[in-house]
Amino acid sequence: MTASSTTFSRRGFLGLAAAAAAVPALAACGGGSASGGGNGEIKFWDMPWGTPAYNEAAKKLVEGYKPASGNLKASYQIIQWNNFYQTFSSAIASKTGPAVSTGGGFQAFQFDQQGQIAHADGVVDAMKKNGMYDDLLPGVLDPFKSANGYVAVPWQLDMRVFWYRKSLFDQAGVGLPKDWATLLEAGKALKKIGAFGFMTGAGAGNNYGNHSMIMMMVNNGGGVWSKDGQLDLMNDRNVEAVEFLLELRSNGIIDPACLGYTTDNMSAQWKDKKAGFGLFQIGVPQRVGDTSGDIMVADPIAGPHGDKATIVFPNNIMMYKNTPSQASSEAFLVNYLGQLKNLWQQKLMNSLPVFKSITQIPEFANDPNNVKIVKDWQPIAKTFAAQGSALNANLAALDGGQALNQFTQTVLSGQTDAKTALQTFQSSLQSVIKS
Repeated sequence: MTASSTTFSRRGFLGLAAAAAAVPALAACGGGSASGGGNGEIKFWDMPWGTPAYNEAAKKLVEGYKPASGNLKASYQIIQWNNFYQTFSSAIASKTGPAVSTGGGFQAFQFDQQGQIAHADGVVDAMKKNGMYDDLLPGVLDPFKSANGYVAVPWQLDMRVFWYRKSLFDQAGVGLPKDWATLLEAGKALKKIGAFGFMTGAGAGNNYGNHSMIMMMVNNGGGVWSKDGQLDLMNDRNVEAVEFLLELRSNGIIDPACLGYTTDNMSAQWKDKKAGFGLFQIGVPQRVGDTSGDIMVADPIAGPHGDKATIVFPNNIMMYKNTPSQASSEAFLVNYLGQLKNLWQQKLMNSLPVFKSITQIPEFANDPNNVKIVKDWQPIAKTFAAQGSALNANLAALDGGQALNQFTQTVLSGQTDAKTALQTFQSSLQSVIKS
């Protein structure tokens, strides 16, 4: 996949918080005829989750759908990531939106807050009957359960895992990190040979710096939120994590130039053997054009208290109340979930599938890095809701919002202390979330 396509191949992000604040509550919009399926069809809106070949393949799946008697056919439309939240908001307000869609990772919760989402309990019940429910990887459905039902269903996982370049560790004569202490030790050894032991980036459009901040917090048993969803940035585990990140920065283990790194810059550092260890997405060897076997997924590392965790963004499919037939929306979605294997068979996805059976097909399982991610990383993955587990609309204000961006820039610049950085982050985030 191209760098430009993978830049957006996760939940929705930049501008979401601002969009959420700027767009009026849709529940207050005037009525109108249901048009989530123009001409008696279920309209499915999809995003560019990969190269154009992805959308072509997905369109074929939709157009090939043959509904059971009494259910409606489906149509396919691509929605670009640029200003996507506004596109959905305007269409839903005018009742010209979709009946079913993919989209930003917290989009369903934002529209559910406005009374526009049709809950997916019927889909989950159908999955229990046809065996798809038991085929789900552990825990992937749980974040979508709200007090009133399932807000959406997951279909792919955008994972963050540590990668390493074996030849650089061999050259530095140091072992792979097992915990934070050995991560620091390895970083110092890699620095001596001109490589960085904690590769990240926080330039334009690059959220891996943000992800590194949150990942290290949850890797220490912390997180942005308490278990009941309240802001909890000042907890001791977070302070400890930020102090460690600052230690990495002061020792030159984090590249000072990372503040301006785009994802392409990060890829170039991996390709040019300047990155020895760091957080990235699935498929780094293919992304950077080095499939020699030298770049591999590392083992999860333990925090100072023994915690092991990473972050994951569960991309999902949602249904809307504005549909010509809710039964048809549900029937289409169940069928589409059952066809997802085709996308991984064609190697069009740069993410983990949510179904165990897809992780076992040759096109996926022949890559040992994929197998390791499923076996070792997916079971310990937490969402941006950590320390809690249930997703909600407030996460859109965190994900890619200015509060997190500024916090990341402050920490990676090294010109702060942990408590001051976290206090500023908490105050900034508090000002934009809904209580």
